[in-house]
Amino acid sequence: MKSRFSTLMAAAVTLLTLSATPAWAGITEDISNLQHRWAKVNYEMNGKAQLSAFETLTSDADKVVASYPDQAEPLIWRGIIKSTHAGAKGGLGALGLAKSSKADLEAAMKINADALDGSAYTSLGTLYFNVPGWPIGFGDDKKAEELLQKALSINPNGIDSNYFFGDYLISKKRYSEAKTYLLNAKNAPPRPNRPLADKGRQLEIDAALATVEKKLKD
Repeated sequence: MKSRFSTLMAAAVTLLTLSATPAWAGITEDISNLQHRWAKVNYEMNGKAQLSAFETLTSDADKVVASYPDQAEPLIWRGIIKSTHAGAKGGLGALGLAKSSKADLEAAMKINADALDGSAYTSLGTLYFNVPGWPIGFGDDKKAEELLQKALSINPNGIDSNYFFGDYLISKKRYSEAKTYLLNAKNAPPRPNRPLADKGRQLEIDAALATVEKKLKD
C-alpha cells in the first residue's frame, strides 16, 4: 500500500463533545482513552513494538465496541486503529486489516454517519484512496474524493478533513487546490485534550506543504 496510508488516523479525527449525562460518561472516557493511546502508538512508536501495540489497542477497542453496540463512535475508532495498523504493517498483508477497518466505518455510518464530525467519511475516504484497486483491493479514487468532500461539508474547518483532502489532491497533482486545504488544516483550531495528535498531524501538514511548494515552483 502507499506509504501515505501510515498517516491515516482517522483519522485522525476530531471528537465531538458528548453529552454530559451518566449514560455518556463511560463512552466519553473510553473513547478519550483510545484516542490518547492511538496517538502515542502512531506518533511515538515504530517497528515491531508499534505493530504489537496496535494489536493490543485493537483488542481493547473490541471491548469498547461490545460495551456500546448501538453507538457509532467506538466503531469509528476501532476502524481508525485498524487502518493505521494496516499502514504500519504495509504490503498486501495489511489488506485484511484495511477491509476490516472499512467494515467498521461502514457499520458506524449506518448508525450515525455524522458522528465525530463526520470522521467516518474522512477515514473511509482515505482508505479508498490508499488501498490498491481491483482486482487486489477495493481502492477507488473517485469514491475517495466523494467521501472526503462529504467529510469537509460536515467539518469544513477540521484539521483532519482538510489535511486528508489536501493529501489526496497532491496525488492528483492538483497542487494549488491542495495548498488551500493544507493551509486550512494548518490553521485549524487545536483539539481539546489531543495535543499529541495535533502535534503529529501538524508535522505531516508541514511536510505536505513543503511538497506542494516545491511542485508549484517546478
